[in-house]
Amino acid sequence: MADSKRFFLYIALAAVAFLLWNAWQTDHVRKQTKATTTAPKTVKSDLTNNSTLPSAQIAGATTASTPATSSSATSPAPAPSLAQIPASRIVSVKTDVLNVKIDTLGGTIIKASLPGYPTTLKTPNDPFVLLNNNPATKYIAQSGIIGTIPRKRPIQYTVAQQNYELKDGQKQVVVKLNWRSPQGFLITKQFTFTRDKYVTKVKFILNNHTNKVWAGKIYTQLTRKWPIPRHQQSLLHAMTTFTGAAISTPEKRYSKYKFKNLAKDNISKTGQGGWVAMLQQYFLSAWIPNKDQNNHFYSHVTNGDLYSVGVVGPLLKLAPGQSLTNQAQLYMGPEITSRLKAIAPGLDLTIDYGWLWFISILIFWLLKHIHDVIGNWGWSIILVTVFIKALFYKLSDMSYTSMARMRKLQPKLEALKKRFGDDKQGFSKAMMELYRKEKANPLGGCLPVLVQIPVFIALYWVLIESVQLRQAPFMFWIHDLSQPDPYYVLPIIMGITMFVQQKLSPTPPDPMQAKIMLALPVVFTILFLHFPSGLMLYWIANNSLSILQQWYIMRKIDKQSATSAKRIKRK
Repeated sequence: MADSKRFFLYIALAAVAFLLWNAWQTDHVRKQTKATTTAPKTVKSDLTNNSTLPSAQIAGATTASTPATSSSATSPAPAPSLAQIPASRIVSVKTDVLNVKIDTLGGTIIKASLPGYPTTLKTPNDPFVLLNNNPATKYIAQSGIIGTIPRKRPIQYTVAQQNYELKDGQKQVVVKLNWRSPQGFLITKQFTFTRDKYVTKVKFILNNHTNKVWAGKIYTQLTRKWPIPRHQQSLLHAMTTFTGAAISTPEKRYSKYKFKNLAKDNISKTGQGGWVAMLQQYFLSAWIPNKDQNNHFYSHVTNGDLYSVGVVGPLLKLAPGQSLTNQAQLYMGPEITSRLKAIAPGLDLTIDYGWLWFISILIFWLLKHIHDVIGNWGWSIILVTVFIKALFYKLSDMSYTSMARMRKLQPKLEALKKRFGDDKQGFSKAMMELYRKEKANPLGGCLPVLVQIPVFIALYWVLIESVQLRQAPFMFWIHDLSQPDPYYVLPIIMGITMFVQQKLSPTPPDPMQAKIMLALPVVFTILFLHFPSGLMLYWIANNSLSILQQWYIMRKIDKQSATSAKRIKRK
């Protein structure tokens, strides 16, 4: 009975490992699935009665980044790639953490790269590109005004200079885009970049020098193409836990949407504050509007593969001679809990640790604090494993003691088996009596395996979602703990430690089970060949500590048995 329970637990663990492996492989070689959508409906816009502008209207207005005057929306023409945009329209901004390019036609951020995060370890001077305007992988951050100024094309802003750089000693760099209508309406779109901040403040300063009342709304929007070409997915870290959109409203702090779901139903929600975001492995972009205003959150799909999520603010009115300022924040950067928490409530939830997130959060918290002391994520994983083993030491001690006693009972069990032959009922009764007499728990050996499963899964998500572990080295040939061991040494060592554990455990009475149990180390080794090196470190450390503990307990029980035998002889 005990061996059967333990056998099925190992099979369950193998199944979990297989499912994770399958998820890893599926994400790594993600197949393209063509998104489908229906054409946006023609919807009338009524800005004079403070109505919420439907997402279909936004589809036509925001792509051009112009105030809308038409009562119907049309699908936008594909935007030109960065290489096709005239150099005179590009404003380049460099800070210590961001390299950004802004198109003055509409004031759209068409490229954002992160110099602190190389694309690969082999290209340390090639920063990871988060936003881009290439037709095949388009991913841009838009913002603008929907109002009552007649325009047939996007606003062409003017700018004082085309290159901005955060100099040593500077805390901020400010980029001002200006536009003036023939009637005298002034718009200043101001981007403020701050040292060591991935948040950009985007401020709209509106001045009405016309003789008419102006009414309009400010929108912020993220647009991304999906799916992207297969050969380019590695550049965008296709091995993702989740890629898609997310929004936060007062009713629900965090809701995420797969692109295929956005293709079926548009988002349309209203609430105070909140945010919208586009998520992928390790990085995100997010628009955070004014927390004190009532916002409308929307999504739409254009051209079948351009997915947009955005926010439209409340109706703003400006009498002649009046001015106002409205500000939003744009985050473009890594998924780091401390940074995201400081920006907006719930934004840190975009770090997707899976359904065992509560364990993953604890594991990462412990990992980070150990790393702050020793400065190596690999050794941090090993020390976390030691901590977890220490935490469950008493439980493991009871389990391994039970396993050791079960091992000592193997000869007696074999004798009972021969004695009762085909009398299974008599054998079961005698076996349970033997367990009672020897104080052996037939289910005790299952607990160590049972405890490992949730920790194993939680650590898996920590390794593939925590940007701090991206390209984190350990030692020797392990240069990236989030990637597989290139020489498969760690999976092989893991398989060896698992085999040693099997030899220390009681042999199942069923010959078929015994053969399968001996084969499991080989099966696990094959399954884990392409798992993250950090996960292999955890498994090796855990198995090694378990072997030492089992060996120690077996020696202790052997000594106790020898002492008891001597006492019996003396009597």
